[in-house]
Amino acid sequence: MIYAGNAIQVEMHDQQLAKLTFDLKDQSVNKLNAATLIELQQAIAAISAAKDVKGLMLTSAKPAFIVGADITEFLTFFGTDEQVLIDANMQVNQTFSAIEDLAMPTVTLINGLALGGGFEVCLSTDYRIMVPDAKIGLPEVKLGIFPGWGGTVRLPRLIGLDNAIEWICGGGEKKAAAALKDGAVDAVVTSDQLLEAGVHLLNQCIKGDLDYHTKRAEKIAKLPLSPMEQMMAFETSKGFVAGKAGPHYPSPVMAIKTMQKHAGMTRDKALAVEAKNFAKMAQTPVAANLVGIFLADQYLKRTVKALAPKASKVEQAAVLGAGIMGGGIAYQSAYKGIPIVMKDIAEPAIQLGLDEATGILEKRVSRGRMKPAQMAKVLNNIRPTLNYADVASVDLVVEAVVENPQIKAMVLAEVEGKITDGAVLTSNTSTISIDLLAKSLKDPSRFCGMHFFNPVHKMPLVEVIRGSATSDETIATTVAYANAMGKKPIVVNDCPGFFVNRVLFPYFGGFGILLEQGVDFQRVDKLMERFGWPMGPAYLLDVVGLDTAFHAQAVMAEGFPERMAGQGEAAVSLMHAEQRFGQKNKLGFYAYEKDKKGRLQKQIDQSIVTKLSALCANPVDMTDEQIIDYLMIPLCLEVARCIEENIVASPAEADLALVYGIGFPPFLGGALKYMDTIGLQTFCDKADALVAVSPLYSVPAQMRDMATKGETFYGKLQPAN
Repeated sequence: MIYAGNAIQVEMHDQQLAKLTFDLKDQSVNKLNAATLIELQQAIAAISAAKDVKGLMLTSAKPAFIVGADITEFLTFFGTDEQVLIDANMQVNQTFSAIEDLAMPTVTLINGLALGGGFEVCLSTDYRIMVPDAKIGLPEVKLGIFPGWGGTVRLPRLIGLDNAIEWICGGGEKKAAAALKDGAVDAVVTSDQLLEAGVHLLNQCIKGDLDYHTKRAEKIAKLPLSPMEQMMAFETSKGFVAGKAGPHYPSPVMAIKTMQKHAGMTRDKALAVEAKNFAKMAQTPVAANLVGIFLADQYLKRTVKALAPKASKVEQAAVLGAGIMGGGIAYQSAYKGIPIVMKDIAEPAIQLGLDEATGILEKRVSRGRMKPAQMAKVLNNIRPTLNYADVASVDLVVEAVVENPQIKAMVLAEVEGKITDGAVLTSNTSTISIDLLAKSLKDPSRFCGMHFFNPVHKMPLVEVIRGSATSDETIATTVAYANAMGKKPIVVNDCPGFFVNRVLFPYFGGFGILLEQGVDFQRVDKLMERFGWPMGPAYLLDVVGLDTAFHAQAVMAEGFPERMAGQGEAAVSLMHAEQRFGQKNKLGFYAYEKDKKGRLQKQIDQSIVTKLSALCANPVDMTDEQIIDYLMIPLCLEVARCIEENIVASPAEADLALVYGIGFPPFLGGALKYMDTIGLQTFCDKADALVAVSPLYSVPAQMRDMATKGETFYGKLQPAN
């Protein structure tokens, strides 16, 4: 044994080749945490000192090679002084460069995921061999940073500048075929051939049949492009990437600027440039917030895993009510390999549901993401029926009929008598109280809400709503099923609108108040999209459906009359009266026409602009900041109330639900993080200035008390990351 640590072991494979194995003890995956990086430095020193070693293989004893750096260390690390960050990165770079400078050929055997810092380790060796189902990549831009351990230096010199920009700025995972084509790896072999291929390659280098010295020299040299070629490549890519990333995500463009600055430098000087610019990005609020979202997602995964022991396995499901929503649910279950019965009372609805699933699958096939045989297999997992007898043996039912409490209660009571005693019954309601619906059931303990968001195949969030009688086993089973469907299940307690819709409608209320004060909805939409939302409130209402919004508005007003009744409702009521229901009938705040690809494109309809302007006799001049406050403040205050009332268990889950459920700008970190960043006292002052306009702007008691004490949501109510 040449070296033995907690995460790394080095031993001789044969008389001349050493094998360094990453195997982080007591962990399911390998991560480059601070302790592992120290061990790597020590291991490389030990290899350098060993007399008989003539070649080195980097391997992993786990299913993944290295999933990346330990992101749980990031927030504390990023909060340090800039020079401390630079020095820390350069220390890691010294270790990786020591691998690259070893007096022997080196190869990495990539048996699974190698991402971020894990792939940067791979780049430090002379060669890389991967198995067909492994994936590699540099996803750091998704965390508001860019590769800081040599990725921007080594990758463009290895695969060419254009490819490197796409890899780094896109942040995606690359499959073996693409990696081989671009030159990021040197061979792709089956798992049982991986070690043998590494040994053969190194022996070729030792014999002189492969020139690893020239290959290494190219990787540590200047980028082989003329000044004119550099200017053309960098300037063109900066403009394109800036347009794709948008103004709120600076790291992709900074990555290009970094590569441009060190293009004419050799490795060590280039690494210093990378480390300096990385430190600047790491200290931005965007990086802190995106890392926070990532950690919240990891926290959610642990909560899902913790519930697993109480869950019953869902081997077959059913959805009641076909149509677009039912078809979307059926598709998602079938696509993830869980057979599902799709029941309705009418053939046309069944056909609509099948058409929805088929349409989604056909798009995947047309884009090369699925083969026709796979499409057929998914469709065979959907069993359409008009008979309750086909539902009798399922493990979980999702009721997805029309959003009417009487109809839902009738359907739920009917299906309860058809399924087994152990089956779970759920309702895909967006606003109706779970406790209200549970009154129609004989056994409410096996009933809960399972709120999908439309379109089901695109929206990651599922709200699992606990009623007062819902059992822990029912919640655990529903969470496990949502997770198996590839969704992000967040458990919330019952109340009108649950969590996401409850906090969304004060946002819509603020929008309605703006319209009643004469603000143009087109201006509001453009402003909020620049602010970071995927779509403005008018466009979002058109997508949600103004008939749905009208109904939900009434539910929220009844549930919270002191705060939501009559607040900014005139515009939605006008739309409903005019039968402008949004995209579903191609008339809402905007008119809609299909383009050549069949996608709905919004158009300005002057007739509704005129009718909306009649809502205000005396228009009020508003600054952009005031418009943003009118919308953001009521949403954020309602999130604070939900925390106070324990509707959602933690700030992490609340903020994650908003990002996954309604597209809250991720770079802001979520509503609670947004308020923490502004400062709770400052936020309270902003709300107090508007409370005379509407009770939507009234500050909840606990939040005001926190503001007075100088506390924060992520301080006082810290999630267990």
